[in-house]
Amino acid sequence: MNARFLGLLAAASTFALSVPTIAQDAAKSEAAKPAAPAPERQVRSRDLVGTFGGQRITYKATIADTILTDDAGKAEAVIVTTSYVKTPADPTRPVFFIYNGGPGSGSVWLQMGAFGPKRVAIPSDARDDGAPPYPLLDNPDSLLDVADLVFIDPPGTGFSYLTQGTDPKKYYGLRQDGRAVAQVIRRWINDNGRWGSPKYLGGESYGTSRTAMVVDELEGSTYNDVGLNGLILISTILDFAGREPTPGNELAYVVTLPNMAAAAYYHGKVQAPSVEAIVEEARRFAIGPFASALLKGQDLPAEERAAVRKELARLTGLSEEYLEQANLRVTDQRFYKELLRDRGLTIGRLDARYTGKDFDNAGETPDNDPSFYGIDAGYTAAINQWARETLGYQTDRQYQSIGNVGGQWDWTLGSGWGRQAYLNIAPLIGQAMRQNSQLRLFNAQGYYDFATPFFGAEYSLKRTGIPQERITWKYYDAGHMMYVRDEDRVKLSADIRAFIKAR
Repeated sequence: MNARFLGLLAAASTFALSVPTIAQDAAKSEAAKPAAPAPERQVRSRDLVGTFGGQRITYKATIADTILTDDAGKAEAVIVTTSYVKTPADPTRPVFFIYNGGPGSGSVWLQMGAFGPKRVAIPSDARDDGAPPYPLLDNPDSLLDVADLVFIDPPGTGFSYLTQGTDPKKYYGLRQDGRAVAQVIRRWINDNGRWGSPKYLGGESYGTSRTAMVVDELEGSTYNDVGLNGLILISTILDFAGREPTPGNELAYVVTLPNMAAAAYYHGKVQAPSVEAIVEEARRFAIGPFASALLKGQDLPAEERAAVRKELARLTGLSEEYLEQANLRVTDQRFYKELLRDRGLTIGRLDARYTGKDFDNAGETPDNDPSFYGIDAGYTAAINQWARETLGYQTDRQYQSIGNVGGQWDWTLGSGWGRQAYLNIAPLIGQAMRQNSQLRLFNAQGYYDFATPFFGAEYSLKRTGIPQERITWKYYDAGHMMYVRDEDRVKLSADIRAFIKAR
């Protein structure tokens, strides 16, 4: 054994002996750290006035922390709400609890784009929002004339956060998130004396999934203590099979086909009297000959395949050659790139009206989503300006318009739901409507939304067990956030106003 080897062995032995000491020292150092201070509840209010729905309204704008604790009383989560309440307060006035989606999205989009008393001014015609300034304008389309509004940012979104040491698994998941939001709603009702108010609940995108979970907590849980008058769903996603074009899952191709027809119509790739006309043709073809062809798989006769391919080309604006190469199954990502490849453009996922230019034109999928980077800067600037400068909310935390919690999300529903390879939470809404004979549902969809296709929403909400006579369907000539288009913001506001007043 040479001297060099002995030296290495001694060094290794010394390192091995030192590991427990290092670990012990680290543990002592961690234990010596002072415990994180309990968060102090922050509440900021301003008395304001505005004109909404043609009525002059005085109201109180309040941004406040709700602190959720564990059984031992330790603070686990700080959830920020922004409420707008007509003054003087009316304990029987309707109240609308609102959130966005993600999971991980703050309420900025619906608050500063659709229903809050102020809105951010960005282009309405699918152009990029560019650089600051982004003016804050009075929003006459706010729903404050018919209901008080409470915007909720669940943990990991907006300014809301989990305290040091809180296990994210307790809050980041279908059930966990729904439970937390339901707690916040109960607390707000208690604190503001609103048990006698008609109550509406709703959100956008994953916020529609959250609605199914929250209504199950409020009306279907052991407490069963908060009766609801209406669910307001915007850009609905309840049946997730329609969003996963994995091998063997044909449903995703079926529910996105009408979106492809709408986008092709908008960009002049197909001809039709109107977007409504082309999507109705696409609906019938998708659920009929197209679905039948996909389900036949390799037993599909050549003559039938040729006929389906020809009609598919007519509806989507794609060539029969491309459709044949794709085996009649074009994913949405491929469609974004292929539809306008001859123009050197891609189209948006959230809103197919938007176009972008990639690094090159040879790729299979786009570099990014032009309908997201076309609006995000303006909205983020608006919510920070409003919350910090106008309402006076004080924090060093960044506002998370899209928080990084999706990768940690628990997508399981717990016992009684089987293996759950197939996630569909629409039955929870059906159960709530069957058990509450006056619960109504409003569903809003944009024709150019690939993130939550309108045909997928129709498919999920028209299943057995959901009372159809209490559903209101409305459609808009824009995408996922249809309110970014001025005409559709006005229409959406009027439609929901009528829904609330119809009670």
